[in-house]
Amino acid sequence: MNKNPQEGFRLLMASYMKPVYWHIRRLVVAHADAQDAMQETFVRVFRSFAQYNENQSLAAWIFCIATNEALRLLGKRKGEVQLSLDETSDDLFNIKADDYVDYSEVEAVKLQKAILSLPAKQQIAFNLRYFDEMSYDDIALITGSTAANVKANYHNAKEKIVNCLKTND
Repeated sequence: MNKNPQEGFRLLMASYMKPVYWHIRRLVVAHADAQDAMQETFVRVFRSFAQYNENQSLAAWIFCIATNEALRLLGKRKGEVQLSLDETSDDLFNIKADDYVDYSEVEAVKLQKAILSLPAKQQIAFNLRYFDEMSYDDIALITGSTAANVKANYHNAKEKIVNCLKTND
């Protein structure tokens, strides 16, 4: 068995790079910001891998680091040291979306705007559950919450998104 850490890390990155990028991208919206946060995520994963608890989901651990990096980047953009999952500022996610959204797809634009209007906790719960199909338990690990709170945030987010889409018709 080859115990080459660099090769193992390359395999880990190959498995997680795309889902981590899109998770971050959904939060920060801009491609360049998502790339920066993703790069910092994997640097932090590599440097702190010895602290990974094998009893928890590797994906949840990596996505937790990615979520924190995305929030740190958004907080810096807002002029703060760090952004909290409790942040509810309306203008927090009003960011130029470069080519993230195909503006010819009216429904995709409406959905994206509805998601970006959510408080951070609901947005993260919705994105991880809906797009990444993560369990409530893993999302709870990522957000430092409980599965019950994550479930409530997800369902509240769904309700707000549906209402937002109905009112924008």
